[in-house]
Amino acid sequence: MTEILSFFLLYREAIFVIILSVFLGIEVISHVPSVLHTPLMSGANAIHGVVIIGAIIVMGHARDLLPMILGFIAVVLGTLNVVGGFVVTDRMLEMFRKKKNQK
Repeated sequence: MTEILSFFLLYREAIFVIILSVFLGIEVISHVPSVLHTPLMSGANAIHGVVIIGAIIVMGHARDLLPMILGFIAVVLGTLNVVGGFVVTDRMLEMFRKKKNQK
């Protein structure tokens, strides 16, 4: 118990910033119009490319099997997230395009 208390006392500023950013994020996301929600989520998924780059770096420096496996899983899941975000955005934008037989 004393270790947990000393951890919180040592990192209290960082914990305070994290708690404030959670509340700020909830406030910002709750005021996003529904029309913009899908493109914003696609952009957030595209930022996941940073995770892909980090996982490739981890795999490049891996000396054991476990970091190599975890890096590979992170690359696969990050790639699925990025591609899925763009697929969802493309489907959403397709709803706003005019049909070819309409004038």
